[in-house]
Amino acid sequence: MTVLRRLLLLAGLLLPVLVVGAAQAVTPDEMLADPALEARARAISEGLRCMVCQNQSIDESDADLARDLRLLVRERLKAGDSDGQVIDYVVSRYGDFVLLKPRFGPRTLLLWGAPVLLLAAGAAFLVHGIRSRRKTAAQPLTEAEKSELEALLRGD
Repeated sequence: MTVLRRLLLLAGLLLPVLVVGAAQAVTPDEMLADPALEARARAISEGLRCMVCQNQSIDESDADLARDLRLLVRERLKAGDSDGQVIDYVVSRYGDFVLLKPRFGPRTLLLWGAPVLLLAAGAAFLVHGIRSRRKTAAQPLTEAEKSELEALLRGD
């Protein structure tokens, strides 16, 4: 079997998995009649974590809790809440963990700052390593080391 055939076979096997993974769990009975409100609900739902699945948004999850959250978002939008108010309401009930993209604040400072701190620590470690290698490599041999080297080369 040629490489091209193997790649095509692999692509054929993976395509259904990718299509299924991109499916939305929102059912027609959940959708709002107003397309503008529905678009807002979808945008909000994409940013909220399913507390059961934890790696999916509530828009993608089939869990009952995700459905309840989708309905809650739509109810709050129909009641006239802004997008921010809806998100604040859900966060007040479930905590910051419900957000797929946590907010920047005092409680999440370490979460947002950790990558920067790790990069800075890595850069400092790298610079320190390079400088220490340069210092050891640049030192000339002492007279005692030179005479010992000459004796070794002569075979004494």
